[in-house]
Amino acid sequence: MMTGNVQRQGQGSGILDYDVVVLGAGAAGVSAATAAASMGVRVLLVESGSFPGGELLSGMPIDGAVNAWGEWILGGMGRTFLERCRERGGYVEVVNDYRLIRYVAFDPEIMKFALVDAMRAHKVDILLQTLGCGVEVECGTIRFLYVLNKSGRTTIRAPVYLDCSGDGDLAVMAGADLLTDGVPGESQPVSLLFRMGGVETEPLLDFARKNPSALALGESAIIRAGRTDAELAEALYRQGRPALFFRGDGTLLAPAIDRGELFPTALVMIQPSVPRRNEVCVNATRVANVDAMRTGELSAALGPLMDQVDGCAAFLTACVPGFERASLTAVAPRLGIRETRRIAGEYVLSRDEVLSGKKSAEGVAKGCHHVDIHQSGTGQVRIPVTDGGSYDIAWGCLIARKLKNLLVAGRCASADRDANGSMRVMGSCMGMGHAAGIAAALFLEKRHSDFRSIDVKRLRDLLRETGAILDGTH
Repeated sequence: MMTGNVQRQGQGSGILDYDVVVLGAGAAGVSAATAAASMGVRVLLVESGSFPGGELLSGMPIDGAVNAWGEWILGGMGRTFLERCRERGGYVEVVNDYRLIRYVAFDPEIMKFALVDAMRAHKVDILLQTLGCGVEVECGTIRFLYVLNKSGRTTIRAPVYLDCSGDGDLAVMAGADLLTDGVPGESQPVSLLFRMGGVETEPLLDFARKNPSALALGESAIIRAGRTDAELAEALYRQGRPALFFRGDGTLLAPAIDRGELFPTALVMIQPSVPRRNEVCVNATRVANVDAMRTGELSAALGPLMDQVDGCAAFLTACVPGFERASLTAVAPRLGIRETRRIAGEYVLSRDEVLSGKKSAEGVAKGCHHVDIHQSGTGQVRIPVTDGGSYDIAWGCLIARKLKNLLVAGRCASADRDANGSMRVMGSCMGMGHAAGIAAALFLEKRHSDFRSIDVKRLRDLLRETGAILDGTH
């Protein structure tokens, strides 16, 4: 994966030249880099951590890839990664918690190999443990990106830059505007996912079947399909997978929170990760109103989150059938951040467009996740997309105002706060990343100087040719 010129970058190599530079190797970044490289362009992926993949490595299933009807809305590189995971013998399955949508569960350890396989196959160069630390901009065009790592400070030059940092770091350094709607000082909680092995599925699902009032069920009319909570809990049992959502105000969690046996939370969400090890991923922890752009605040949340992991694991083993002999097997390699900056784009996706499932003649990716705003304590807003369908993410959401050769993809793309609460999930992020990577290749092929001059029809055709799903879903 590493080429000679990258390895020499700390040894007086001068300026590194690439066709496309991608900052951030989370779900959006690995998709963008691999998609661009699959079109034959030279790509450098810059990542501040020690491994590519971001939340794909946490154990969390992929939201926003399959809608409530069971239709795939994610294609392109996202599906490629899943297929490579499956080919390596890794678990991949669409599951239903009979609440709002469907999820794609997979083995995060095998996914590590799948991501590296795909990037190596398309000759993506990657710099790990490397921070973007500055840019040079001339008349709206980014000329250079400066990065910093243990080898020193290096200058990288490319005609195209893709910001997949999640926080809009590259766009902000280049002078992009931010969207500022929302409640001042309020941000969604940061979390820390963890996994437990040795979970017995039968007694867990039997407990769920007998206690539907403990679960969140049928919040989407399409998922409910006229059934009672008891009938939905029975369907959950028959599915045979540990995919369920204990709600904070339900009959299991609310008394435990009141007694101080569990921290206040809106959910304890359990999803399969490695069935052959009887392993599940648990999404439960939360520390609210942390400004993740302030490193001190974010770092201070680690201790309380680890305490919550301990507390939740102990609660599950003591109080939930199926967990009696379970043990902690993994903690996510980084804190989960739901909300930071949103870049002001040429188009701003709105809450109404998300909830109505609006389609666009300039759509380049799709989303289907509910408007999902986590709050402090037991609070959470969950509003499904109308009729369980999907919405389109327009091309303009990826184009940062004022900048000509930069696209943003992923959590930092252009959307109002509520719309961001839907499009921030991994499925949408991989779809946007794929679109950004293919658009970068088209930019270079046609020798554009500004992304605004790209023929959107041609871009959409190329996206379809490379496996993206733009049509034919609810």
